[in-house]
Amino acid sequence: MQDTKNNQISRKCPASAARTFVSGCSWLIVSPLVLAEATAVAGRQLEEVTVTGKYTISERIDTATGLGLTLHETPQSVSVITSDRIADQHLRSLTDVVNNAPGISARGLDSSRQTYSARGFLIDNYQLDGVPIAWAGGGEAGETLSDTALYERIEVVRGATGLLTGAGNPSASINLVRKHANSETLTGTTSVSVGRWDTYRVTADVSNALTGDGSVRGRLVVNYEDGDSFRDLAGDTKEVFYGTIDVDLTSRTLFRMGASYQDNDPTASTWGGLGSWYSDGSRTDWDRSTTVGADWTSWASTVENYYAELVHEFGNDWRAKISVNHNINAGDLDLVFLFGVIDRETGLGLNASPYRADTEREQTNISFQLSGTYALFGREHDLTVGAIDSSEDNVSASFARTDVAAVGNFFEWDGSYPQPVWGERSTNVDLSTDQFGVYAATRLSLSDSLKVILGARAADWERSGLNFGSAEDFGDTGVVIPYAGVLYDLTAQHTLYASYTEIFQPQEQRDRNLTNLGPIIGESMEVGLKSRFFAEALQTTITYFDILQDNLAQPDGPELVLDNGQPFQPYRGTEGAESKGYEIEVVGQLLDGWDISFSYTNFTAEGAGGQPVNTHQPDEMLKLYTTYRFAGDWEGLTIAGGVNWQTDNYTDTVNPVTGQPERLRQDDYSLVSLMLRYDVSSQLALQLNVDNALDETYFNQIGFFSQSEYGRPRDMILSLNYQF
Repeated sequence: MQDTKNNQISRKCPASAARTFVSGCSWLIVSPLVLAEATAVAGRQLEEVTVTGKYTISERIDTATGLGLTLHETPQSVSVITSDRIADQHLRSLTDVVNNAPGISARGLDSSRQTYSARGFLIDNYQLDGVPIAWAGGGEAGETLSDTALYERIEVVRGATGLLTGAGNPSASINLVRKHANSETLTGTTSVSVGRWDTYRVTADVSNALTGDGSVRGRLVVNYEDGDSFRDLAGDTKEVFYGTIDVDLTSRTLFRMGASYQDNDPTASTWGGLGSWYSDGSRTDWDRSTTVGADWTSWASTVENYYAELVHEFGNDWRAKISVNHNINAGDLDLVFLFGVIDRETGLGLNASPYRADTEREQTNISFQLSGTYALFGREHDLTVGAIDSSEDNVSASFARTDVAAVGNFFEWDGSYPQPVWGERSTNVDLSTDQFGVYAATRLSLSDSLKVILGARAADWERSGLNFGSAEDFGDTGVVIPYAGVLYDLTAQHTLYASYTEIFQPQEQRDRNLTNLGPIIGESMEVGLKSRFFAEALQTTITYFDILQDNLAQPDGPELVLDNGQPFQPYRGTEGAESKGYEIEVVGQLLDGWDISFSYTNFTAEGAGGQPVNTHQPDEMLKLYTTYRFAGDWEGLTIAGGVNWQTDNYTDTVNPVTGQPERLRQDDYSLVSLMLRYDVSSQLALQLNVDNALDETYFNQIGFFSQSEYGRPRDMILSLNYQF
């Protein structure tokens, strides 16, 4: 399938139903077929796209192998959060999407930072339209706050993705697929929503041809959000702008360019979380609204992206694509870190570490890819070759401080803690990271039923500069990352698959001597069964995976090390860390108007000697969301509901009062979501979303610096949506 424009999709689905049981799980499997026929508009041949309900797609993607394969043809676990799913659940940020994506968990470090994990390991790879982009793991500069208004859909490939992304954890890669200018007529959507805590959101998304023949098309997206928070004092203002242009230079050549800008301006931001112990050694029990932010603290950030892409179709199924991405992530930090233990009676005992800093991470990524088909031994095979060059400059500076005030009685904390007098600015981090890789992969069609994928990436990786007073200059050259996959069609509906790749992942973590730990090395394997029912209306995947890593960084005890006056968590390398488990995913259409997304994940992650690793992440998750659109007398009404359940997670630490080992633990919990929508007309709809409908109290993370962060209580959002 060609990566072009003007995808016109019909969503009319015939009704059919069946029910079956697979692996002891009761699955409703009913499957209609939706086929959008390829048409020609303004003399251009449009691509054929099969759409299977609202929550899955059958078009080809490049996210995993670069070969332009469908989800069914890819020998890895791939999930897609479609635009319909984003709209149904009113998912506003990338973190909202991750919390509902199969096999992935999110962990909040504080009010502005999140980390994502899959299969027991941190996710540090993401892509924009298939081009790898470096990611700061904790989202220090607003990455995890990225607004969904920018994207058409979000793809998640679980497992190692080193063939395309290069250095990275064998967890998952998140591909953010931008909205493009694919309409020759004036079309668009506008929405206005109001939510709990006085939260307001306004979005407009407009597309149109810019020339009479439609060869130049434009799209503009604007979003504004403002509101308070369940935390005392806290609020946030977010502005998003995105513009893009598609130009048909010839009937076979497409040029795209665009830019986006997001500004996150929170108030009373927290740095870290709530303390876990009183001074008598007993556990604290805070209200969810309790904050450690002050009225002047803010983790403000901006994210800018500029891109250009040239795609040329040579004919005979060959295509070349050149992409350039330029990202600037900047942070403006005014924070205070509270630490210590509190007297249960007086509220005294906490100390403060105010912090002011500015950060900027600028990166440029250039990607070239050539792909097509070739004939050999009487059969047709697929080939892709490419090169990716990326450079990143990361600069962070902090300010000296004087006149640090005492915290006083924390029970009376109202955010009026005085900001210190800031002094001289000094650079803490000035790092340059360069990565270059070339890759090639081919899909060999050995028979009608048997396909083999072979590929490899040769990569250079280097980092140099200053990191909190320590000079860094390390890297690797000529690292070869092999990839192999095999798929065998048992029938037209069922395909067995297996894939294998090796792992190379440089680490930023340092030991107690502030020495870099060196790269993680290892291997990742998975086998599974992918099935399609009734012309792909329902798709299922059953996967078993086994990941082995050496030198995986793990926290080295609870005692922190000071690095230029700032608290620093030292790490140690763990040999023989292994994660193995299985995943089940069912996604598609059960009946005409009834869509479902179901996933279940179960794994164990252990180091040498069977010791659990990364225990702060859940190792068992179930995610279910389903919608039903009524017909007949109830036509126009849609109801939906879902539940996200995860098992317990914990961090082993030491009680600072008693000196005894202690476990900070979050028990398993479930979050229920509900949705009700009524189509007033074919263009106007009123929608109500309720998140955490049962008002579950839970920790979004527990144990980071021996502190904790509450998750969001029940939230209700009322939206008015208009399409034209």
